[in-house]
Amino acid sequence: MRRLSILALLLFVGAFVHLQSAHAQEKVFGEEVLGPGVKMTFLVAPSGDVEPTVQNLSEARSDLHLEVLAGWTEEASDEVGAPAGSFVPYLRLFATIQNEETGQVTKATIVPHVNQSDNFHYARNIALPGGPDDPYTVVFEVHPPGKFELATHKDWRAAYSNRLFPPATVTYKNLQLGDIVRATR
Repeated sequence: MRRLSILALLLFVGAFVHLQSAHAQEKVFGEEVLGPGVKMTFLVAPSGDVEPTVQNLSEARSDLHLEVLAGWTEEASDEVGAPAGSFVPYLRLFATIQNEETGQVTKATIVPHVNQSDNFHYARNIALPGGPDDPYTVVFEVHPPGKFELATHKDWRAAYSNRLFPPATVTYKNLQLGDIVRATR
């Protein structure tokens, strides 16, 4: 019985360390608050195994996993009627990754994903337009839900208009991504 308990403990600790190490390998570029309290966290993580494979770059063919976490701020929680940190759906996100040495560009649509560490988020496996140690600029375009993608009630329109926030562009320059490219989940 004692051996079984020790084995169970080792399996639990191993799983915890594995989850923690993958999470620790994430690199946050920055955070922005849009509209009435939509907190956007822009980050990168090691490539992952994502399905369906027909619309996701395989882990073997990608260099990294570009992510955007979108949730309500603590301050906005009571005002908008959503739990703090809860996922903001229906956003349209695009990324442009530019190699600062060569000028080469990769563009991607960032789409909804779900996993056990971040739960719902927006992400995409990306192949970099150059070497892992080149400096990169990443530009994120963030668009609110389209007119026919999200219905708004009268009280929301009176407080915030008929959209969550105006479109926004966020730029991060001179990003060093080699450590993330070489990391594994």
